[in-house]
Amino acid sequence: MGSIESVIHKLGEKFLNEDTWVAIGESLIKIIVILILAGIMIRIGKLMIHNIFKVRSKSPLRTSERRENTMMRLLDNVLSYVVYFIAFMMILSAMTIDVKALLAGAGILGLAVGFGAQSLVKDVITGFFIIFEDQFSVGDFIRIGQFEGNVEEIGLRTTKIKNWTGEVHIFPNGSIVEVTNFSLHNSMAVVDVGISYEGDIEKAERVIKEFLETLPEKYEEIVKTPELLGIQSFGPSEVVLRIVAETLPMRHFFISRMIRREIKVCMDEHGIEIPYPRIVMYSRQGENQANEPKKLGSE
Repeated sequence: MGSIESVIHKLGEKFLNEDTWVAIGESLIKIIVILILAGIMIRIGKLMIHNIFKVRSKSPLRTSERRENTMMRLLDNVLSYVVYFIAFMMILSAMTIDVKALLAGAGILGLAVGFGAQSLVKDVITGFFIIFEDQFSVGDFIRIGQFEGNVEEIGLRTTKIKNWTGEVHIFPNGSIVEVTNFSLHNSMAVVDVGISYEGDIEKAERVIKEFLETLPEKYEEIVKTPELLGIQSFGPSEVVLRIVAETLPMRHFFISRMIRREIKVCMDEHGIEIPYPRIVMYSRQGENQANEPKKLGSE
């Protein structure tokens, strides 16, 4: 009991000592100043990084915009990690904790943790090679497994993609085995147009070719004049013609819709019939009566 009372007495004297509270106050002020300076350094550092990439965008030696966006996001993350780590070490030092001994112990502990955190190391290494090899960049439309979307962020540990309905999928980089990138090269829009068997195929082909010549002027997403390949197949009630158009990456969906709309208007203007489903019925009413086919359509 005497030892406990002596310990309590010493603690009481220490906390009632004016120098103790002065030291605590100084430590709190140092911590607050360190956090404020860390926030300022991160903001200034990110501003410098963004300005550097703005200057590079005007240089003749610039890289692709998609790669610049990826590197900019990555450098922002690395800057934040480094500044916060330094700030954390300075806070420990302000609290009179021996940082050198802590780092030495952390090195030994890191070896032990490293064996148990192999997936984390794998994520970081894979993330480095994704960026170094430019497999995909921020803004690209990619497919990872069964998920598709635009790349929102690439970090050293995780990759975030956002699909068209708004969900954000987060993948550890080490789990990314196969990636399909739709944004590296131009896309191809494929449109099939049906012409009725009774229609004039030669006239339809001529009208479509003349129509395709006007599309590059209307839509800047079209890289070159679309091409009419010819008859693709014979359907139940139509002859199918195929049109292909090279577009900017991931703009083929939009161009396909626009071509279908323009084709419908063009066909109507030239009186070319686009077929609709029909049912043909034959009836036998007697041997002496001619069998006349009756066509039932949507008229």
